[in-house]
Amino acid sequence: MTDQKRNRQLLLAQRPEGMPTEETFAYREVPVPEPGEGQVLVQTIYLSVDPYMRGRMSDQKSYVEPYQLNEVISGGIIGKVVESKSDRFHVGDKVVGMMGWQHYNAVDASEVRKVDDLIAPLSAYLSVLGMTGLTAYFGLLDIGQPKKGETVVVSGAAGAVGMVVGQIAKIQGARVVGIAGSDEKMDFLERELGFDRAINYKTADNLQKALEQACPDGVDVYFDNVGGPISDAVMNLLNDYARIPLCGAISSYNRTDGDLGPRVQTKLLKSRALIKAFIVGDYAHRFSEGIRDLAQWLSEGRLQYQETIVEGFENVPQAFFGLFKGENLGKQLVKISEPGE
Repeated sequence: MTDQKRNRQLLLAQRPEGMPTEETFAYREVPVPEPGEGQVLVQTIYLSVDPYMRGRMSDQKSYVEPYQLNEVISGGIIGKVVESKSDRFHVGDKVVGMMGWQHYNAVDASEVRKVDDLIAPLSAYLSVLGMTGLTAYFGLLDIGQPKKGETVVVSGAAGAVGMVVGQIAKIQGARVVGIAGSDEKMDFLERELGFDRAINYKTADNLQKALEQACPDGVDVYFDNVGGPISDAVMNLLNDYARIPLCGAISSYNRTDGDLGPRVQTKLLKSRALIKAFIVGDYAHRFSEGIRDLAQWLSEGRLQYQETIVEGFENVPQAFFGLFKGENLGKQLVKISEPGE
């Protein structure tokens, strides 16, 4: 098999300044790798694109190492084992793990885990039962700790993390207000996912007033996915002892002029609020707990999810660009091959 096929890869060609462009990426074809002892050869089925990857394209210190120039970009992958030199996996097994943006990856068996498409569709293991679902689960429940009757505000509410956050908050008995960037997304949040209110920040005449109307009793939990002016407005409504899980700041990821705004210290001090940044890897030792509860809510129909799937390896850059334009509803994935191929 490895003599007949080629392995197409997507590399980081340039470190972007501002919004990434086509020139940020480069394609390369190489021979399909041979798995070594204890390894498996995985054919990519679904590839995940995520906002945090923009930070890894810059050569700056962060919670994860930057991508290296002219090397394969990596991220979440669902794939099929097509060759195995490990007794842990058989040919045909479906697996998930952090692997390279390429058609084939040879990886140690310990770096991937088997998934069951009888429990949920394969793509769900990169969304609601994957990193984004777990991010929502631990960020909201461990840091936000919503209580019955409290008001939870979620920015980026129609994204893969935000929509799960809102639904878990509803399961906990909270009142949920979502902030998104289109009327279609607002309608989806309210009609399909049961959010109590949704705000379109792009069309609101006055975002501050819109938030005040949607949150007449103030804000007890703010799940922050975006930063910027949206978060500035929410901070003005914090109740005493509010909790703020800080998950992301996508509004600033492509800025080149710095990210200046109102100072939050006084607002936090007056409300005695807690703000805590986190990454999902902080909770790796508890992933089984999160997947168990998410899968249970999913099976009970209490949790829904949405995916935006683009087809074709050549369209990975466009799918990535779309994250910063708000083009995706829910998790953004790229389908590379069919599970049965």
